[in-house]
Amino acid sequence: MTAPAPRRPLVRISARTAEILRRCYPGQQPDDVLDRAMRMLATADGHLRPDGRIKTRGPGRHLPGEGGRP
Repeated sequence: MTAPAPRRPLVRISARTAEILRRCYPGQQPDDVLDRAMRMLATADGHLRPDGRIKTRGPGRHLPGEGGRP
């Protein structure tokens, strides 16, 4: 027997986001557009490695936006 697929989180989007998805990305699945947007945001904020993996904290290291040392 296989394990059940992990549940995807439900996210409510604003009316403005829904309008942007509908008007700017016609014919594309909203899930795909939002997935790309999250990856671009996380990359820009310095949370992803170049290969797309999430950066983890090592001893004495801080992720961007966590405060502490620059």
